[in-house]
Amino acid sequence: MKLTTRGHYSVKALLDLTLHRSRHPVSVHTIAARQGLPPPYLEKLLIELRRAGIVESVRGPQGGYRLAKPADQIFLGQILEAVGEQVDPLPRHSPQADQAEDWVTFAVWNRLSQKLKEALYSISLEDLYFDARSWQAAQGDDVSFMV
Repeated sequence: MKLTTRGHYSVKALLDLTLHRSRHPVSVHTIAARQGLPPPYLEKLLIELRRAGIVESVRGPQGGYRLAKPADQIFLGQILEAVGEQVDPLPRHSPQADQAEDWVTFAVWNRLSQKLKEALYSISLEDLYFDARSWQAAQGDDVSFMV
């Protein structure tokens, strides 16, 4: 499985919203500036995340986006799926009926794929947030936050 720009930018934007946990919405331009993302592309991703119920939008001069639910209830698999990422981490394989080793290979890859998919749906946005904060602290970074 490869995390594309869509998935990477989506996670960065959501981590930014997690850092700024206030109930006040954050504008696309503010998130984009803090994370170094192109605003028009980010807007499209946030619309997809809104449709999936991950963020909510508020219109008006003080509008923007905020998380629709707590970060510990938003999972990496949901985020990736919302922006059209493939959540099946391994390619599909169909074993040949007459080759036992092909069935063994199929069984191994099938189980690995299932475990990886389970992992994607068990890693919360909050987990990623604390991992990023721990890494920054280990690097000696100050309180600024850029993923």
